[in-house]
Amino acid sequence: MFQYLIVIEPLGLLYGSAGRFLSPENLVGRSGVSFPPSAATLSGLFASAYQEDMKSDQLQSLQLAGPFWGKSDNPQNFHVPTPFNCLVKLNPPPQDKQLRTGTITEQLRWNPENQQWNETLDNFERGTWVAIDDWQTLMQGAITEVLVYEKPWTYLPHLHPRLKLDERKVETSDASMGSLFLENAIQMHPDTCLLYLSNVKLPDSWYRFGGEGHMVNIRSIALDSKTQALLSQSVGQQFALITPAIWGSNRLSYREPMQNTGDRVTPVWGNAAILTERPTPFRYRLGGEKGKTKRLSRGRYAVPAGSVYVLPEPLPAWEDWDEAWFPMEAYSYKRWGCGFALPLPQAA
Repeated sequence: MFQYLIVIEPLGLLYGSAGRFLSPENLVGRSGVSFPPSAATLSGLFASAYQEDMKSDQLQSLQLAGPFWGKSDNPQNFHVPTPFNCLVKLNPPPQDKQLRTGTITEQLRWNPENQQWNETLDNFERGTWVAIDDWQTLMQGAITEVLVYEKPWTYLPHLHPRLKLDERKVETSDASMGSLFLENAIQMHPDTCLLYLSNVKLPDSWYRFGGEGHMVNIRSIALDSKTQALLSQSVGQQFALITPAIWGSNRLSYREPMQNTGDRVTPVWGNAAILTERPTPFRYRLGGEKGKTKRLSRGRYAVPAGSVYVLPEPLPAWEDWDEAWFPMEAYSYKRWGCGFALPLPQAA
């Protein structure tokens, strides 16, 4: 399904969050931070690049997944979120500006007899990443051989003036809105880039990406056949999400796909065991006529990337999952790669 890697190299800072307008009564810091941008954000660049051919089969069948990141000199070995059942210890920060690394010291396992995950009393790191080339090693259970990475970006909050819509002057007509807002800009490590999977090639060029006019250089490269084979493997009975997942109807969000059975809903996957964390917000702007304000989609809650599922019956590869499992709002949420999953060692 996925044939290309979309490589996004920042030309300076990137956009982390618009934040809120500042006033003496409303001073905010890192609230609303959202980075890396979702695949829906990248979809807007495809719509812009192909706006003269919006009805083309190529654009209508667009399929994306991400976000991921990688090293600029080896984007094929991109990094995906570490499964939550892999407990990580990070090494001390390096002195030579290299990326901070760590190791997996323990792995939580599901016990079907007492219906719970085994416990640990130690403290472990969250929000780490593992290289896609190491996923096969992870599947084989050789966790001590897998190197994990800390996120390669830092937040740089700074103030922005609120500008007029038609000229670059500070907007002062509405005093209740305030004239400043706080942007949480992002600085990527100089040797890294953002990456997304796609089945359509995006023309190589410079683009504005993620808001506030931040510029990036984008190029599309053919996805390695070895990675394509991994992504097409059946996920089996135990798998981990590498992108956020949105399940359920257009009104409700669930932790797994649900189906209507008369006057109630029941899980599609049966009695699934889930290892997850607090949900993350997911929203995007819908297309509209040129020059008009884009409609904002319904706010949803997503199961975070890294969540681990243990099912009573095996599942096929993500690309073969029923599209009815995903909500539909202008497009199926599967278009954004929601719930993209890779297999893990089968539960004991």
